[in-house]
Formats: sequence, structure tokens, C-alpha cells
Amino acid sequence: MRFLPVNSHAMLVELEDLAQVLALFEALQAEPLPGVEELVPAARTVLVRFQPALICREVLAGHIAALRTQTGAQQPGELVEIPVRYDGEDLDEVAQLLGLSREEVIRRHTGSAYSVAFTGFAPGFAYLAGGDPVFDVPRRTSPRTRIPAGAVGLAGRFSGVYPQASPGGWQIIGVTDVPMWDATRAVPALLQPGMRVRFIEQRGPVGAPVFSRSGQHQPHSRPQARLPAVGSVTAAAATGMFACVMRQPGLLALFQDQGRPGLASQGVSASGALDQAALREANRLVGNAAGTACIEFVPGGFEIECQGDVVIAVTGADAPLILRDREGRHAGLPSHRPLALTDGERFQAGPARAGSRAYLAVRGGFAVETFLGSASSDTLAHIGPDALRAGDRLPVLPARHGCVGEPAVSRPDMPAPGETVWLDITLGPRADWFTDAALALLLQQAWQVTPQSNRVGIRLQGAVPLARSLTAELPSEGTVAGALQVPPSGQPVLFLADRPLTGGYPVIACVAPHDLDRAGQIPVGALVRLRVLEPFQPIIPERRPIAGDVSAAAPASSPSILPLP
Repeated sequence: MRFLPVNSHAMLVELEDLAQVLALFEALQAEPLPGVEELVPAARTVLVRFQPALICREVLAGHIAALRTQTGAQQPGELVEIPVRYDGEDLDEVAQLLGLSREEVIRRHTGSAYSVAFTGFAPGFAYLAGGDPVFDVPRRTSPRTRIPAGAVGLAGRFSGVYPQASPGGWQIIGVTDVPMWDATRAVPALLQPGMRVRFIEQRGPVGAPVFSRSGQHQPHSRPQARLPAVGSVTAAAATGMFACVMRQPGLLALFQDQGRPGLASQGVSASGALDQAALREANRLVGNAAGTACIEFVPGGFEIECQGDVVIAVTGADAPLILRDREGRHAGLPSHRPLALTDGERFQAGPARAGSRAYLAVRGGFAVETFLGSASSDTLAHIGPDALRAGDRLPVLPARHGCVGEPAVSRPDMPAPGETVWLDITLGPRADWFTDAALALLLQQAWQVTPQSNRVGIRLQGAVPLARSLTAELPSEGTVAGALQVPPSGQPVLFLADRPLTGGYPVIACVAPHDLDRAGQIPVGALVRLRVLEPFQPIIPERRPIAGDVSAAAPASSPSILPLP
């Protein structure tokens, strides 16, 4: 068991194999440790997110190392048969890599059952272990920017099905029409840990999956649940007199709040506003609770009209703000302060001078339904309200909180195109997969933000790519917002809020949590420079007691012990 640093709030526990991972995951669930917020099991690791104010990572590592785990054979789970058309764009390349014919690849892939080991990457994405041992296939050298929904892929010793269109680096050998994720189902994810999966070659139209118990095939039927309509408004608010109407959403306008943390083990990202401080500030200025949903938008071409008298505030990116009245007269507006708008007035935002995303809050909050406890739009997982469109009517709830707030004394410094942005990083968890020259180059070189950047991540381009000292295939493992993942191209990707939750390219470093808001505001064309907070080294466990633990003695004045509520 090895403990690797991720950032100040997370670490990676590395084990020998998947059986040990599942055993540790089960033990951590059975005996929750104080301060642990989230666990993400993967092929050979468990990502542990924790609160450093409650427990330091060395003490947490010591208690994890001392846990009693037991590996053993699990009972065979429910069998799901998935029909597949084997016409994937990488099928011939996979056949060549394995020294097999196309027909033999298909025969071996359909010849045995897989088991759902864990979920991750995206909602509904299951990592399928087992199958024919011949399948040990490296990921693509450079990940594709878009893989279609239903694509059946191989990576390492795993098979999987992409639940929706998304970026990815797996080798695609076929496609299925069976939905892996459906928000209208009682259990949205089709495949759950412990289930078994068998792929069936289908030459014609692909039908529904078939479930089997005790060897008898049965039609799949799950109880259906009616979930809130994504992006809709509550019936009570829909009849209210106050509303905003989206006239022009610009490049992208989304509802965002503080996200849906705690669901990573189910493949659901926290998502949420890229600049959480700007979200909180916008809500404070109009008197809302800090986590009330705002509109996150890319300045330029954004216009919204008020129906009724409302109070708004705009924070985040530095952009010209304009007010237009019914007669077409216009005047400039200040940002970062409450603004009273009357019925029929329109608010516009021009292209950003600095920063990349702005936040519009309205007093009372927008009446938008939540999914899994949040109104955030996850652009990778396609969870939450749809992107706003011209003509959308957005009802406003009555104000329920305190008075509007005073403008802040100072505003955050927003990065501008062409400027150099410095970010603090923690090396690891896979810094030791790179050469010493690459680690030096990571810090010495300026990295330019490319246009292929979005809420999922920022693609960085350097003059010299980063070289690895270990070229083996990395088994998929959990990631965090701020991770700097390096594909074989050597050009890193900085993961943001809508990142995949697991990935198979090594993470050389992670941006410090205190710099994540700034990272989310970096525009295309800016340069990124990185500054290390501490050198890379595995975490050394310390066995000291925490609240409720009487198995080890320690002086009452030990500085590593923090009082728990």
C-alpha cells in the first residue's frame, strides 16, 4: 500500500490489484473515518478526499493502513447482455495490435462475461473487468475530442461503453444503442458494481439489453420514477410576475451553483461554477444565499430582458456592461454591485477584457429545478439544465434573505489574453512517471491556453512536450479538479469542474485548491506558469489517534490531533 499526494485535500491510495481496491473501499465504507468526504475506487487505487482542517493526511494514511481488509470472491451478479455492432473506427488497429483478425477480435470480445468493477469517468460509465486475457490494449496516443454515445471501447484490460458523447482515449471497436445512463429511470445508470455483462454481436438494428438471473433470460424491467424535468421551472414560480427573458445567450450561458459534491463514486462530477468566489459574491450583492443558482456566461453577445422590477449583480470577468431602456437609450453599468432594473429594461454584456466567465445573480434567485441536489449544468455528463437559449423565460423567486450587500473593497485580478498567469501546484500523484528534465520543464516553460478549452479542461501547449520515464499503461484512477493530466503527446490538460472523474493518463501535478477559481477564468491565448508548493514524495503514514479511536495511545497535547465537532 502506497500513499501519493494529490493536493491539500486529497490523496491516492495505491494497491496491488483490483481485489485489494474493492476490499479497502468496502472497509472504508464500513468504518468511515472523520474528515473523509469522498472515495473514488478505480483499477488499483482509491482516491480519498478529506477535510485537512479535521485530519492531516499523514494521520489519515496511518489509519487507512491499519484498517482490516478482507478479499474474497463475490457472488455472481445480475447478467446484462448488450447487443453491439462491431464497426468501430479502431477495430482494425486493435486487431493489428493483438495480431488477430477482425473476426477473432469480435469472437473473443463476445466469448466471455465481464464484471462491473467500478464506475467513473462520467455518469453511467462502468469499467468492465475480466473477459478474454488477450485484451490488454493501450489507449490512443492523443485522446479524441469527441467519441459518440454508445461507443464500445478497450483500454488496458478494461472494456466499457461511453454513456454519452464525450472526449476520450479508449480504442473504439463498436457501438450500441442501449442507453447506459437515463435520468428518467429509477436507477439512472444501467450498469452497477457487481453486475455481469456479456456483449452480443448484432448486425442489424440494436435492441434493448437483456437481464438474466439463474441462467434464465428475462426482459429488462426496472421500476420507473418520474424525475423533475431538467431545466424546467417550478409550477408556482411559473405564474409569478417577475421574470427575466433570455434575448441572446452569447457563446454559452448555463445555470451554475456550488455543484453536487459527494457523488463521484457513482460517476457524477461536482460540476458547479468555475469561479466559486464570483458566484458567492454575486449572490451576496443581491442578498441571496451563497449557493443560489446564477447564470454563468461567456461575455460578448449576452442580453437579458427584465419583466418586472428586479435587482441583479454581475461579477467575474471584466466586461463592458450596458443598460438599454424601452426607448433604446443606453448607458454603462458597473459590475460587482447591486443594480436595480425596471420592467422592460435590457442588460447586455460585451466581450471580456479579462477573465473568461461572468456570473449574473438576481435577487430571490431563478426558479430552476435541481437534479441530484443541484441546478448546475454539467457539460460533460449532460446532467442538469440545458444551456440557455434565446427566448427562454426565467421566472424569479421572491426574495427570502437579507438586504443587498455592499460592493467589495477590492476585486480579484482577472487574467487577460496574452498575459502570464501563475498557478500554485502540488507535484503528484504520478510525478515519478516523468523524467527529471520533464519536471524541470513543467516549471520553466510557459504553457499557452489553446482554443480547445472549455469547462471540462484547459488544453495547454508548450514548445517542448513532457517526456515520461515510465511508458507503461496506467490503470484508470480518480482525478480531481485542477489535475494536470499528460497524455502521450506530452501536452498537459488542466481539468476543471466538468472533468472526467477517472482517467488513464498520468497526472504530473495538481493546481492548489486556492487557485482553482483563477484557473477557471484563464482565457484562450493566456500563458500559464506553474509554481511548486512542495517537492514530490509519497506520504509517510503516522499512527496517531483521532476522535473515537482508542487503539493507539498519544499524548493529549499532540499537535496532530484536532478537536472534532
